[in-house]
Amino acid sequence: MAQTILVTSGKGGVGKSTVSVLLGAALAQAGKRVLLLEMDSGLRGMDIMLGVQDETVYDLSDVLTRRCEPIKAMAACPYMQGLYLLPAPYDHCFIPDQGDLIRLTRGLAHHFDYLLVDTPAGLGRNFQAAAAVADRALLVVTPDPICVRDGRKVADTLEALGVGDIRLVINKVTPQLAKMKMLPDLDAVIDGVGVQLIGVIPQENQVMEITAKGRPLPNSTVCHRVFANLAGRIEGKYIPLAIG
Repeated sequence: MAQTILVTSGKGGVGKSTVSVLLGAALAQAGKRVLLLEMDSGLRGMDIMLGVQDETVYDLSDVLTRRCEPIKAMAACPYMQGLYLLPAPYDHCFIPDQGDLIRLTRGLAHHFDYLLVDTPAGLGRNFQAAAAVADRALLVVTPDPICVRDGRKVADTLEALGVGDIRLVINKVTPQLAKMKMLPDLDAVIDGVGVQLIGVIPQENQVMEITAKGRPLPNSTVCHRVFANLAGRIEGKYIPLAIG
């Protein structure tokens, strides 16, 4: 039975979908069957990041409105065995029925080890529907005051919606950011959001270039190791936290 993990953020542009894709790839590389469930209606992009944009005929809205079976809407990642995508609807107005989404994820959970639910940024109705199916949540923030404040609001909302197992991922961390006075250190980010840390992701321009072309991360990159370690922590392994 799959664990359903929400990957969410308070504001856009923090790299949430990139974290979802690369974490999914790391879990798949570890031998797990992973489904990326994209819920950012009208703003889909994970198909491009996985290199399957020409294979996605149906989407989540087609499945939830029973126009097709889930298997017909899924696309298999060509470079990572065991990694699949159920893309977000093209229609930006589509809001999933919470009951239908719960039934869908319960059915899919029998066929995967992990369902990674990529939510739209913010606290809209799609976010609330996604929270209803989550066992756990990863809250992605960047180390800037606005994002930290928004992250705290998301964490409080998740707890109010019954998602108690929340972990923090700090993304786009650079040596330069560590020297800036906006937030003196990562402890300030953790304290500001009020959520236990599970991963620190360094800023690497190569990551954006590779994912934009639908290619896997080379094993030599720092981020490849970082996401492998994050996947290990998700699996319950003890792996010390480090930057880079």
